[in-house]
Amino acid sequence: MSDSKLAGQFFDAAIGLLERVRDEEGASIVAAGGAIADTVASGGRLFAFGAGHSSLAAQDVVYRAGGFALMNLLTVPGMVGVDVMPATLGSALERVDGLATTVLNCSPAEAGDVLIVVSLSGRNTLPVEMARHARELGLKVIGVTSVAYAAGTTSSNASGTFLKDHCDIVLDSKIAIGDAELTADGIDAPFAPASTIVTSSLMQAAMASAAEQLVARGIAPPLLRSGNVDGGTEWNVRVMAEYGDRIFYQH
Repeated sequence: MSDSKLAGQFFDAAIGLLERVRDEEGASIVAAGGAIADTVASGGRLFAFGAGHSSLAAQDVVYRAGGFALMNLLTVPGMVGVDVMPATLGSALERVDGLATTVLNCSPAEAGDVLIVVSLSGRNTLPVEMARHARELGLKVIGVTSVAYAAGTTSSNASGTFLKDHCDIVLDSKIAIGDAELTADGIDAPFAPASTIVTSSLMQAAMASAAEQLVARGIAPPLLRSGNVDGGTEWNVRVMAEYGDRIFYQH
């Protein structure tokens, strides 16, 4: 980019990460897509969870044009983005024992469903407990995380484990510890995080693989259309009626 060296460097870094996950995580993406397709085909439900900024990638596959109508956001109070005051409360809640277990026990998720847990570091209590308890309940758990954190940081939950240790399938975002791609003279801290770009891409790639695998089985993927194109709203009304017992964000 002619007007900004650093802006161009960020694009280069993000593209490099996307190429890396495409080349190195292909088998795991297909496995995640297969788990999602299996659940759709068997009448199960799909859930996604993320805390703080990790929630952005979870929300990106829920109730959106081109997405699966069956994907539901599993919400934890105070954890959906940075919607609490002070914002540091959200970080504190990630370290509260028992919160994830309580949320899961009160949710419609049950054995045979799929839960995608998104956590960049995978070290805090909430995502670890969420994944562990989900598996205890009989859910298939897909974790989207940076495995580098497990190798280069210490766990901050009582179990001493990381999200990756409690998942059936792990999608590794390859994000470096600290989630900042750039450094520069005159700027004291690393900056320009790319985790949202890469994590959302991993999520969408898994959903694309699921759609592909469903079609190969002769099953139409339960997709939503944009409500801003002619016929889109009518399409979505039909899909939501057909799958209403597996969609919880419209209740």
